[in-house]
Amino acid sequence: MFKLSEIKELIKLVDQTSVEELEIENEGARLHIRKPKNSEVVTVQTAPVMHTYTQPAAAIAAQPTAPQPAAAQAEAPAPVQPTAASENYHKITSPMVGTFYSAPSPDAPPFVKAGDRVNTKTVVCILEAMKLMNELEAEVNGEIVEVLVSNGQLVEFGQPLFLVKAD
Repeated sequence: MFKLSEIKELIKLVDQTSVEELEIENEGARLHIRKPKNSEVVTVQTAPVMHTYTQPAAAIAAQPTAPQPAAAQAEAPAPVQPTAASENYHKITSPMVGTFYSAPSPDAPPFVKAGDRVNTKTVVCILEAMKLMNELEAEVNGEIVEVLVSNGQLVEFGQPLFLVKAD
């Protein structure tokens, strides 16, 4: 499995060099990064929603996923609204489009909850993108004030996930 920080670094390296395409396999996980042509539209698919972006710096090729039944699509959890005082806190945001998981497995306790102390290396959630499970670290020292998304919710790039009262 690739770490989120490794994926970010590889995308940055491909973007800054003349390399047009990079494919890596590691411990059964496959990562494919490709620079699109200027006129090309890149589609990134995460079940059950499809997101389309035009002319990104680098794109990770999407693997097709099985269509979800209509009943599963209708059960999407509603986003949690941030509190009015959220401007005073550090926001941990999503670095990618994907599915938010608050725990390492369905029967495990969440990585963090409101009131928990975190440091820069504390794993706060998993973001699944294209069948890759990416651990997201807090990257700040402090206390979790609020979890802004629900388990299993689709999240967008830059969407706030947690509010942290930084030390």
